[in-house]
Amino acid sequence: MAHLRAVLGALPALALVASGTVAAQPAAAEPGTPSAAVVNGQRENLDRGVVSVRSGNGNLVSWRWLRTDPDSVGFNVYRGSTKLNASPITASTNHLDAGAAAGSAYTVRAVVNGTEQAASPAALQFPAGHLDVPIQPPSSDHSANDASVADLDGDGDYEFVLKWDPSNAKDNSQSGTTGNVHVDAYTLSGSRLWRIDLGRNIRAGAHYTQFQAYDYDGDGRAEVAMKTADATVDGTGRVIGNASADHRNSSGYVLTGPEYLTVFDGRTGAALSTVDYVPPRGTVSSWGDSYGNRVDRFLAATAYLDGSRPSLIMARGYYTRSVVVAWDFRGGALTRRWTFDSNSSTNAGTAGQGNHNLSVADLDADGRDEIVYGALAIDDNGARLWNTGLGHGDALHVGDLDPSRSGLEVFKVSEDTSKPGSWFADARTGSVIWSTASGADNGRGVSADVWAGSAGAESWSASDTSLRNPRGQSVGREPSSINFLVWWDGDPVRELLDATRIDKYGTGGETRLLTASGVHSNNGTKATPSLSGDILGDWREEVVWPTTDNRALRIYSTPHVTGQRITTLTHDLQYRTALAWQNTAYNQPPHPSFFLGDGMATPPR
Repeated sequence: MAHLRAVLGALPALALVASGTVAAQPAAAEPGTPSAAVVNGQRENLDRGVVSVRSGNGNLVSWRWLRTDPDSVGFNVYRGSTKLNASPITASTNHLDAGAAAGSAYTVRAVVNGTEQAASPAALQFPAGHLDVPIQPPSSDHSANDASVADLDGDGDYEFVLKWDPSNAKDNSQSGTTGNVHVDAYTLSGSRLWRIDLGRNIRAGAHYTQFQAYDYDGDGRAEVAMKTADATVDGTGRVIGNASADHRNSSGYVLTGPEYLTVFDGRTGAALSTVDYVPPRGTVSSWGDSYGNRVDRFLAATAYLDGSRPSLIMARGYYTRSVVVAWDFRGGALTRRWTFDSNSSTNAGTAGQGNHNLSVADLDADGRDEIVYGALAIDDNGARLWNTGLGHGDALHVGDLDPSRSGLEVFKVSEDTSKPGSWFADARTGSVIWSTASGADNGRGVSADVWAGSAGAESWSASDTSLRNPRGQSVGREPSSINFLVWWDGDPVRELLDATRIDKYGTGGETRLLTASGVHSNNGTKATPSLSGDILGDWREEVVWPTTDNRALRIYSTPHVTGQRITTLTHDLQYRTALAWQNTAYNQPPHPSFFLGDGMATPPR
């Protein structure tokens, strides 16, 4: 969407002050600007995100209901200059224009207190159910890998941040020299904003480069943060550290030389602030082996540790020593907020509790985020919140998985064969509610409401043949995939996303809803998309895969009509931060802070 609106600096009522709140706007504000009471927590100032997806012989038009819209807001849909609805649409945020020609132009106008507001940007067109965003491979040897979205330029719509992996990327356990990792930024029209070359001293692989794209300083434009090293080249061509340094050893590992953390300007890719990476690697063998496997296991996230402004989370280690560090980016500089170190005497017993992923949520309902670091939870102030002691694992889900209980729940699988294969716990206390038998390295697990026949979320895993309800009871056939999730059709029950397909769970078997064509999944047997989440249109989720030639990011958006009206999930902070950490190591799907499924209560605004 080519949407150029007034820059945030020209809108004093939008200034993000120390409290991190977004101030009220008048009802006639342009779509995408706040129009309701003060909201706690810094949120993106998004436009309507209107899309038009070909659906049968017509077009499904859908758009965002923003948290800053009044509860009573209605919407009018226009094809060109023709209004399509007799009265404002208030029950949903989609409209099927049956019989309309493919490629018809649409806009949406909010109606507030009977007054129609300004038109939205023109709808993005999905004439075959998908939209291709052109991308540019660094070489024929690179493949498009994980992606994230953020408003890099402050215009109200998302841009993509994309990681490129060389074909010789390695797991930490594998020796060998790798090619360079590159990170690009693209607009939705495919214009490349910048390219960062991480250089020879950052090894390529799923556990080395975790990047975060988020507006950390509250100026309305997102920054991009990641680990860097000597010879990293920023988006303006400027070298970080020593351009000629080569710290690779004969096995291809980088076990000497300086390590940095850099925040880059989202508009230009310029390095804004570079500090020493914390913790330093120190003695390699102190992390569990001497050849460089465990020392270079990194995780990253974004969290609202003070309840109003986002902080950057960077971590190292989880098999043995685990160090989690919170950073603030304010006034153009990175400063450390706190450090959690399992080696500290106050954190005894917390070593070896990390996952190949992490999650961020307000576990104790105090308005501030905690970090779920696998079997361990870290409070907003960097202190240990709880520790189950159940060890390392590959999959983790945190959300309101049991709406009959107060608060959030955690579902996790275990790699340690002496621990329960999977467990389900109270997120506030870490108290385990139920668990499954041990005896296997359980590599996959999912928890979500995928079947309306059982209340709350269903949980299942690779080493457990049962589909379990929130009390741990078997309720039926295990789904055919144990991977990602997506809200795709018209009901609030979530669908199964695996490799390049979407399926609807059924007691007798799955129903195929989408088989994507001309695309590839990522991360080997993990078979994940580049990104999946509510990034456009209404509350349902898009799926983004690279095309097989790595020349485009292909965005699929649902063609199904829904009667559900839910505020854009990106204005739920738990969900939004989950989109930011989705690319981290073994990717996991996002969950909102509330139960979204069959029989749900009215979703919070």
